[in-house]
Amino acid sequence: MMKKAVFSILKENVLFVWRIPSFPVLFLLNFIFGLSTSFFVPFSSLFGIDEVGMSNTAFGIFMTLLAIGGVSISSLIAKRSDTSISRKRLLILTSLTGVLGYTFFAFLRNYFALAFTAFFLLGATAASVPQLWAYARDILRENNMPSSKTPLIMNVFRMFFALSWTVGPALGAWLLLTIGFKGLFLMVAASHLLALLTIVLLLKDVAKQVLTDKDKIKVTRWIVKPHIFVNLAAALLLSAATSIHMLNMPQFVTKVLNGSEMDVGVIFSVPPIFEVPMMIAVGVWATRTDNALLVKIGYGLAFTYFLLLGFVTEPWQIYPLQLISAAHVSITAGLAISYFQDFIPEAPGTATTLYMNVTKIGSTVGYLLFGLFSEFISYENMINIYSFFAGVGFLIFTFFGNEKIKCSRSKPKVQEL
Repeated sequence: MMKKAVFSILKENVLFVWRIPSFPVLFLLNFIFGLSTSFFVPFSSLFGIDEVGMSNTAFGIFMTLLAIGGVSISSLIAKRSDTSISRKRLLILTSLTGVLGYTFFAFLRNYFALAFTAFFLLGATAASVPQLWAYARDILRENNMPSSKTPLIMNVFRMFFALSWTVGPALGAWLLLTIGFKGLFLMVAASHLLALLTIVLLLKDVAKQVLTDKDKIKVTRWIVKPHIFVNLAAALLLSAATSIHMLNMPQFVTKVLNGSEMDVGVIFSVPPIFEVPMMIAVGVWATRTDNALLVKIGYGLAFTYFLLLGFVTEPWQIYPLQLISAAHVSITAGLAISYFQDFIPEAPGTATTLYMNVTKIGSTVGYLLFGLFSEFISYENMINIYSFFAGVGFLIFTFFGNEKIKCSRSKPKVQEL
């Protein structure tokens, strides 16, 4: 009876979000963008170090340039999205750069040509997901959805991104084994082309809240607020830990544990299988519980997951640990964006990009540290470094994020967007 009740609640909430205008199309786009990401990210270090022949340091610099391009270009796009240019046009632009960028990745093997492509084309492509999420918030505002429902809606929305990762890494590993990196990147380019056609044919231009005070979109105005700065610092540290983990895991599995590329694909595919129901459950939970508390739990789970990885001696031992990974991702990836959007509800594009850019800066730090440290430290010992980062982030969020918790409790439970 309990299982039926849980299934009924999950079904009811998914159908509720599905009926929101434009959301079925947004679900499809979220899945497509997630699929393209899941084809590239798990195998990026294998591409740079093993396929192109970069040194670990050169690869770290390469990934750093990719992250810097994403931060700088998506920031410019975010400012435009909250003031003048429609999000649909920007989504068309960023999808087109994805088609071009990953097509070039399929054929280029020169380090500098790849770095140029990564910075400019994939840097622009990085704005696709934050703009899609900001577009979703505009749809909620247009349809007068209560803010109390936002965490649930956005978690269900994020679920479709996770769905793509249930099959993406394993499918990417199979493509890599059968047609190599050239075929893999052409598939990523094709997915962005599909996204481009979907946006052109099925998405409408949605009205945005007009900002009369241009100062509202200045990111520095918000970063200097103590409670925002503290939360962003914790997010940066967790992002750095996660990025080191993403680059280190394929090398750790193939070179330390003597696993295969398929092992890597399966390892990255396991968490999303459990993230899907967990995200809906967390979304329902978030309508009854302070988001700050849930995000804190997510940070604690991330630290626990990284810590336990240090005791692994066989590839299969990582599989059960992926349940913990799924739990922390279902909380931090699903709730964190709506949590930070609440800081600047009048400018969701800026708020979303602020959070994502901080996580990208964290990724930049992680990429650079991976490249520098892995030249001298074993992939096994790299786990200790990013476990430390996640632990410090958890402590910062736990002991210095109380102002946000108090603020959120003082607000009315239901506010109109």
